[in-house]
Amino acid sequence: MKPANFFYAALAIAMLAAVLSGCQRREAGPAEEAGKKIDQATQQANAELKQAGTELKQAGAELKDAAHEAGKELKEAAAITRDKINDATEVAGQKLEKAGEKMQETAREAKEEAKKK
Repeated sequence: MKPANFFYAALAIAMLAAVLSGCQRREAGPAEEAGKKIDQATQQANAELKQAGTELKQAGAELKDAAHEAGKELKEAAAITRDKINDATEVAGQKLEKAGEKMQETAREAKEEAKKK
């Protein structure tokens, strides 16, 4: 049952109970007994709804905390990955630079060898 429907039902029951309580008798009749049972059921349902609401709020807070923690972990992982990529790029650049220097040296040597002949 939706909370709004439950509220209106509880309100109708409460109004019915108020009207029936105006008829004062010494003995509790069947309508009064039914009203008492309805009141008890309404109070119990209200307590259960409050408990469910509390549990739902707690679950929402836990979910929010978990999402926040996951976000932090993803941020940290991204930073680590970025640093590793930067390091790898730097190493690759150094190796390319050394290879270029070797190529230039080999070309100089070949040029000098050609001049000698």
